[in-house]
Amino acid sequence: MNFTRWSARLPGTQRRIAARTGSGDSPAKPRDNSVRSPGAKSSVPAARGEFERHGEQHGDRTGEHPDGRPDGEPAGIPALEELSVRDVLGGLPALVALVYGPDHRVAYVNDAYTDAFGPREPGTAAAEGCPELVELGLMPLMDQVLRSGKPRTVKSRKVLAATSATSGTPPHASAYGSVNGSPTVARDGSYTVTCTPVETSGSGGVLVFAADVTDHAEAAERLRASERRLRETAVALQRSLLPQELEQPDDLRVAATYQPGGTDAAVGGDWYDVITLGAGRTALVIGDVMGRGVRAAAVMGQLRTAVRAYARLDLPPHEVLQLLDGLAAEIDPSQIATCVYAVHDPNEGRLVYASAGHLPILVRAEDGTVARAADPTGPPLGTGGWIHTSGTIDLAPGSTAVLYTDGLVERRSEDIDEGVASLERALAGAKGSPQVVCDRLIRAMGVTAEHDDDVAVLVLQHPARTGHSAELFHNAALDLLGGIEAAPRARAFASGVLSSWRFPVELKDLGVLATSELVANSLQHGTPPMRLRLRRTDRRLIIEVTDGDDHLPLRRHAEPADEAGRGISIVATIASSWGSRRTPGGGKAVWCEFALPH
Repeated sequence: MNFTRWSARLPGTQRRIAARTGSGDSPAKPRDNSVRSPGAKSSVPAARGEFERHGEQHGDRTGEHPDGRPDGEPAGIPALEELSVRDVLGGLPALVALVYGPDHRVAYVNDAYTDAFGPREPGTAAAEGCPELVELGLMPLMDQVLRSGKPRTVKSRKVLAATSATSGTPPHASAYGSVNGSPTVARDGSYTVTCTPVETSGSGGVLVFAADVTDHAEAAERLRASERRLRETAVALQRSLLPQELEQPDDLRVAATYQPGGTDAAVGGDWYDVITLGAGRTALVIGDVMGRGVRAAAVMGQLRTAVRAYARLDLPPHEVLQLLDGLAAEIDPSQIATCVYAVHDPNEGRLVYASAGHLPILVRAEDGTVARAADPTGPPLGTGGWIHTSGTIDLAPGSTAVLYTDGLVERRSEDIDEGVASLERALAGAKGSPQVVCDRLIRAMGVTAEHDDDVAVLVLQHPARTGHSAELFHNAALDLLGGIEAAPRARAFASGVLSSWRFPVELKDLGVLATSELVANSLQHGTPPMRLRLRRTDRRLIIEVTDGDDHLPLRRHAEPADEAGRGISIVATIASSWGSRRTPGGGKAVWCEFALPH
């Protein structure tokens, strides 16, 4: 095949010939071995010799120079018709190859192609002589182009450096070194390739046009690597700020799961926490900072630390959120967060909660029915100007409660209420330990490693105790009517109860002493109604006295001459821990705990 005789269908060629031959003349008929795109009606003279003979017939036309240039065309610039396909394609900086036939045999490669991969023997099948085309995955693509007659493009395909070396052909001088006299390619290359169908002497062919995008691909890879490092940093920060090990209350079984978003999703600010408050009470928290990346994780860490600090004040849930709301606005006014703060008291069998723009708590009863916590729900944290309120939801023995972030239920294709309804249905059939329930809910909601948002789930169960386990959990209470007989009655009641619970004598005596001091403190500084409550779990003895006065006691150092002020100090000395809190509706509770021997 004589490639120098092929013609390039270049823009303007036919118009110029028509101008020279007149409106009634037609250009010379092309030879049979011309390159023609499918559907082309005509071609132009392919060889310079043909054009010169054509020009001799019309060289005396007005408006042409003797050398065949039209008037006004500068000397030294060849007419467009004088450029052969080889001249045009050979000077392109892009890589060009022409193959023909069903075996895609090589007809031509330009200088840029030769510089990149070495020369290619004409007539050689591409599958055998052009390993770079095989590695680029172009063989099936060229088959498709031949069949369909339509061009196809693939972007940023990579060729390994060894490809040219293994073909036994020298790569470009600027891109190779020498090892034992043999050329080796210095780096890999990436190319965006377009395959266009052409007709060559009646046989179908494919013009392969490859643009070197190696620098662009490497820059994109560096950007992706930087994003991966940034995401890994955010994930590491996020996980370090979450509880490394959940506290396990005496009366609850708790498990939690955190799953960051997929590789294309930036890490958010989801968090959860379990905080033991004393006297058997437990605070449970879940929240979501409305942002992504390291900044969201940092804000989340500050909010979680603040929640733990406020929880130590043993405030009602709505007061904790009120304090947190002001702090969130100070941390970063541009970052808002949602949060649920709930407190479980085993003596009441319910959750007292407050919500700041967060999704509702779900509670599954022992019979499988699921209840959704109703409002009150305030706006997200950081918005300010809102008075939060607390609500309650039952958590009877055998119940399971679920707190979660929006990544578990929110989908772009459906309303979030539909997602919560789907979670309710999944929870209705989810049985087993808290960790098993977590895993089942994650699977049921279709959350995978490529999920587009962070997911945090906190599951707590209030187990129904039977048999020997039930014998380790007891409650006893006594209303104190006041007067001088209240303290003796309280001591006698405590002594009898602790004896029935088969505590060691030493522990029983300490419990009676602590009861006496707490009751005496309440009689002196509190107001009716007063109540004594004793509770034992498998880990500790809890003694609690409530009264109608909301003045919280403080431990102080009593002087030797003082006749009072030593009661709380005595309790703090003999007990494992002690504390006080205000009760809903007014009043206070003062408590202490004793760890049971194992």
